[in-house]
Amino acid sequence: MTRSERIIYDLVLMEKKSIALIAHDNKKDDLLEWAKHNEKTLSKFNLFATGTTGKKISDKIHQQVTRLQSGPLGGDQQIGALITEGKIDILIFFWDPLQPMPHDPDVKALLRIAVVWNIPMACNRSTADFILTSAMLFEKSERVNPSLEK
Repeated sequence: MTRSERIIYDLVLMEKKSIALIAHDNKKDDLLEWAKHNEKTLSKFNLFATGTTGKKISDKIHQQVTRLQSGPLGGDQQIGALITEGKIDILIFFWDPLQPMPHDPDVKALLRIAVVWNIPMACNRSTADFILTSAMLFEKSERVNPSLEK
């Protein structure tokens, strides 16, 4: 990508809010079904996802999804970094609390980052539906950034 193409790409990203979509293996089908049901709304956002989930969502709703590494290979941490950089506005993470995960510390760190950086986060379909139907969804909002000075 040339420098001018990158600048245009960055400007387009800034105009739309960005949603990160993640799902553990046992929840991928739930997320895919939810994404298909909300395809029209999701088309108004920049979508980011971890590896396999991103490929499956892109195939299902025929929309570009910026794919990062698979969760166990660092994708959760990449999403967390994008949150701290202000590049992710909403986190939809269908995680499986009943299944032990080898990368559980990464998952906990991602959830912590989303809370610290004060972004809307859904961990199940009901909450994801509430976020996508919120009156604030398309409003410009100022994020309250964390401070360690207190």
